[in-house]
Amino acid sequence: MSLFEHLRELRYRLVVAAVAIIVGMIACSFFMDELFAVLRHPYDVAIADLKARKPESVTTLVNQGITSPFTLSLKIAMVGGMLLTAPIWLYQLWAFIVPGLLAKEKKWAVIFISAATPLFFAGVAVGYIVMPKGISVLLGFTQDGITNMQDITQFLSFLLRIMVVFGIAFLIPLVVLMLNILGVIKARHLSKYRVYVIFGTFVFGAVATPSTDPFSMLALAAPMTLLFLAAEAIAHILDRRKERRIAAGEDVLIRDSVSEDKALRELSSSDGDDQTIGGAMGFDKDDR
Repeated sequence: MSLFEHLRELRYRLVVAAVAIIVGMIACSFFMDELFAVLRHPYDVAIADLKARKPESVTTLVNQGITSPFTLSLKIAMVGGMLLTAPIWLYQLWAFIVPGLLAKEKKWAVIFISAATPLFFAGVAVGYIVMPKGISVLLGFTQDGITNMQDITQFLSFLLRIMVVFGIAFLIPLVVLMLNILGVIKARHLSKYRVYVIFGTFVFGAVATPSTDPFSMLALAAPMTLLFLAAEAIAHILDRRKERRIAAGEDVLIRDSVSEDKALRELSSSDGDDQTIGGAMGFDKDDR
């Protein structure tokens, strides 16, 4: 594909994903109160934990500005729409990353979506569960006598960012495995750089998580490490199968070559015998 064709393909994928998310947002707008209660739950849990440790702390959620209630509703609908339509835009992402699949390889797209959707939701769930602890730790730095007023729209943006980061982080090992299946990355390379990958995973967990406590970092880094090790093990199995198939193919080629050489030798021997018989009978090969 040319550069223009790649850009046209990207535009198509983005439009499909955007339309799907918008439709999901419209569907979620009918359940606004229920969604708001779910998204506010981590904050309520964090405040209860903070009150147990520091009873004198004062925090409250506020809406700042005339347009804030409308913006808040849009963000709630967007969170619900993205989660509801995750299989659609994940498929569009995969279809753009690997546009050149052969017919026999297109089955991997279905497998990718089947595995990516639960992994993404698992990452989002882990981020949602970790959030109360992170919020409690961060708000715990508030000095005595200070009222901590939290803008609800900023809080939802923060919550959405963390959940998306956790969801995408859980997809990274799957992407690595799919690249191995397509022959881009070999299992021996994963083994060679395993230590660096695990170290980078923990660094990423420390940077991406909302608080400085080790619990939040481990909540992201530990599952990512286990998923990467599982992807590496599967990649080794797949590479060994590929090597066996290639070796079997070479054996067939060698047997075919030996058979062809043997047939040529027999044919040459037969030609020589024919020439001897023909000479004895008074005519040569050209006469035949």
